[in-house]
Amino acid sequence: MIKFLLISFFIFHFSFFISVAKAASLTPTPDDKAQAIRDQLITNIASRVAQLKLVEKRGIIGTVVNVTNTQITIADVQDNTRFIDVDELTKFSNPAAKEIYGISDIEKDATIGVLGLYNKESRRILARFVNTITIPYIVHGGVSAIDSENFAITVTEKNKQITADVETLTRTYAYTQKDGYSRSGFSKIKENYSIIVVGVKDIKDNQRMTATRVIFFPEIPARFSK
Repeated sequence: MIKFLLISFFIFHFSFFISVAKAASLTPTPDDKAQAIRDQLITNIASRVAQLKLVEKRGIIGTVVNVTNTQITIADVQDNTRFIDVDELTKFSNPAAKEIYGISDIEKDATIGVLGLYNKESRRILARFVNTITIPYIVHGGVSAIDSENFAITVTEKNKQITADVETLTRTYAYTQKDGYSRSGFSKIKENYSIIVVGVKDIKDNQRMTATRVIFFPEIPARFSK
């Protein structure tokens, strides 16, 4: 009986210390925690570096094929289809726009320039800047009306008319046989003068434009006056 009790005591005693030692070995030490943090940090950095290698800044110019609230599809100069993603950080601009300009103002067939982050894996660009590129519009005709109050002239070209707004930045020139080209001003333009107007079309009014340069010819009667 005594032998049995001694054996039971030793089994209980040593199993208790073994359990305590095992539990102690499973409890993370400060060094273990620090190592775990370092491993996680290394993993995060490696993942971020891999992502950065897939992304680069890139610019592109193309013609708009389709527009939604979050994406613009364009055809580039090589006629390749490109997908442009936009978000709340994307900025839009149009030199011809006189009001706030956004993605809803971009129309099909417009020419745009995009600067953003190109993802090599998805082959998409996350746009940061979208600029509508306006191709200069040229009108050659005769002065059929002058609005001195609003600094605008109506030019008749064959069977169509367009109103050109003359702004403070508009450069105006006159051409005569004696003096050649010379700087002039809006007040010198008269009806029935032949005229060339270079500028940009109004995006909301197809019959209106903003003049950037005006050349009129006082000595040449207009062929297409009113």
